[in-house]
Amino acid sequence: MSTFQTTSPPTQSGWRLPAMVAGAAIIWLALWNVIQPLADWLSYSAFGLAPGSHLGEAVSFFLYDVPKILLLLTGMIFIVTIIRSFFSPEQTRTLLGGKREGLGNVLAAGLGVVTPFCSCSAVPLFIGFVESGIPLGVTFSFLIATPVVNEVALAMLLGLFGWRIAAIYLVSGLLIAIVGGIVIGRLRLERYVEDFVWKIQVGQATQTGVKPTWSRRIQDAWQVTRDIVGRVWLFVVIGIAIGAGIHGYMPEDFLVGLMGRQAWWSVPAAVLLGIPLYSNAAGVIPVVHALMGKGAAMGTALAFMMSVVALSLPEILILRKVLKMQLIAVFVSIVGLAIIVTGYLFNMII
Repeated sequence: MSTFQTTSPPTQSGWRLPAMVAGAAIIWLALWNVIQPLADWLSYSAFGLAPGSHLGEAVSFFLYDVPKILLLLTGMIFIVTIIRSFFSPEQTRTLLGGKREGLGNVLAAGLGVVTPFCSCSAVPLFIGFVESGIPLGVTFSFLIATPVVNEVALAMLLGLFGWRIAAIYLVSGLLIAIVGGIVIGRLRLERYVEDFVWKIQVGQATQTGVKPTWSRRIQDAWQVTRDIVGRVWLFVVIGIAIGAGIHGYMPEDFLVGLMGRQAWWSVPAAVLLGIPLYSNAAGVIPVVHALMGKGAAMGTALAFMMSVVALSLPEILILRKVLKMQLIAVFVSIVGLAIIVTGYLFNMII
């Protein structure tokens, strides 16, 4: 947490921190643009692995996703912390937390839909919501909606399957987020949020009503970024390593056989299978399309997709650093059950 004084930094250094941030942003963008070609080069040229092979796909996935998620986490935590420095906890609480139960969940779920983040990169925003005093249930509505429903996935579903499927996906995703958040809120599980989350402060100046300087905002944002990334980076690496192994070695024919329409257990099995994997909705939709082309049921395939993006193992491992296991178990159970119901619904009406 920040220990900086409320006095302004020396005048001669006033321009240096913003200039350093601008330089860091350029480096961030450059790194972001070379992750994929660098991962492919390391996997298939430097390491000599065969493109399309199980090991090659797993290694390439790992080398791409680890720096991608760490860059996302670093960038998002820094940006969100800067943005939060303009709003006192009271203002944020008034925006979402001050709404009556239900309306706050709807607003948070709607915000999650228009926020183009995957589940892992939504965690910093989740931490910021909790720190600002927004009710836990409202915060979880945002956390659920952000990965499950996004505009890219909606556009792809519209193009591949038509407006009916896209509309059901949108409505079901919003309902999962809203209802899931309300249920978690009513269970009063705040005691299962790790203590350090409540203690992180976004600058003493903001909390005492003194308008902070830009240098102060940057210093506080960097401090918070270092603290959070330092706590979760190892969990990110472990989670993605597990997901990469499954990504590279999971046979497609096995997935198709599991997701057939015949067995009643295919939907819950697909949801359980999707949890160890990691992708965003846009990345997993082509897989869903290929599986359906081979005979997988629509509802089962979409339940698998929702499970991958909303209950991914990397996300759960990151959340473990901010939530205790009891709350994570409740979160996974509620969202998993809602996704299973959605999968059965799709199979019944399509």
